[in-house]
Amino acid sequence: MSESKVVLITGVSSGIGRVAAEKFAKRGCTVFGTVRNLATASSLPGVKLIEMDVRDEASVQRGIQSIITSAKRIDILVNNAGMTLIGAVEETSTAEAVSLFDTNVLSILRTIQAALPHMRAQRSGRIVNVSSVLGFLPAPYMGLYSASKHAVEGLSETLDHEVRQFGIRVTLVEPSFTKTNLDLNAPKTGAVIADYANENSLVSGAFLNTIKTAPEPETVANTIVNAALGKWRMRHTPAGQASLLSKLRRFMPAGPVDSGIRKTFGLS
Repeated sequence: MSESKVVLITGVSSGIGRVAAEKFAKRGCTVFGTVRNLATASSLPGVKLIEMDVRDEASVQRGIQSIITSAKRIDILVNNAGMTLIGAVEETSTAEAVSLFDTNVLSILRTIQAALPHMRAQRSGRIVNVSSVLGFLPAPYMGLYSASKHAVEGLSETLDHEVRQFGIRVTLVEPSFTKTNLDLNAPKTGAVIADYANENSLVSGAFLNTIKTAPEPETVANTIVNAALGKWRMRHTPAGQASLLSKLRRFMPAGPVDSGIRKTFGLS
C-alpha cells in the first residue's frame, strides 16, 4: 500500500496509540487521531485530533463524517482504544463486563460500521484491530479482558472474509504486556472474594512487575504501522515476548503451555 494514505487511529491521548499516530505522520500519511475531550488533549505534531467517544454511537458517526468531509476518504482504520480489568471471573460483575466489552469490542463494531460504507465505495481499505496475546492465550484473573480480546480475534477473522470482495482487508496486532499508563493503572473488579485473595495478589504483583520491565510502546507502534501499510497477513505479533508466545501457543503441547502460564503469574 502507498504511504500517502488517510489514517484514523483511535485512542491517541497516550501510549501505543500516540506513538503510532506520530509514526504514521512521519511516513507521510494524513493522520486523524481520536481523543475523548479536545479541550484537555495535548497536541500531536502532524496529527489532526478528532473528538470521539468510541462508546457513543453518535460521537463515532460524527467523527467519521468529519474526516470524510475533510479528507474525502478513509484508507486505514486502526482500532487501538481499549481498557483492562483485573479480577477473578467470579468477582466480575455483569456491569463491569458490559463496560469492558463496550470499550474493547462494541467500540470496534461502531467504528467499523461507520467507516466501511466509505471504504466499500472507494473499493479499498485496511482495518487494523489491536488485540493482545491474551486473544489467543488465557491469563488468570484477567478472564473478561481475555474474553474481550478473543472476541476481537473472532470478529476480525470473520470480517476479513466478508470485506475482501471490496478490496478491504482486516488484520490483527497482538502485543504482549507493554509499558503504558493503561496497564500500570489497570482497574480491579469492585467485588472481592476472600478465597481468591492470595492468588489474586500473586497475579497482580507478577502483572505489575512484568509491566515495569516491559518494552516501551515503540515496538508495538512499529508493528501497527507495518500491519497497516505493508503486505497483508492476518496476524502481526511484535518482536520479543509476543512473537515467542505466539509460537509457543502454536507448536507446544497444551500441558507445558498451561504450566508456563501458571509459573509466569506465580501460581503453584
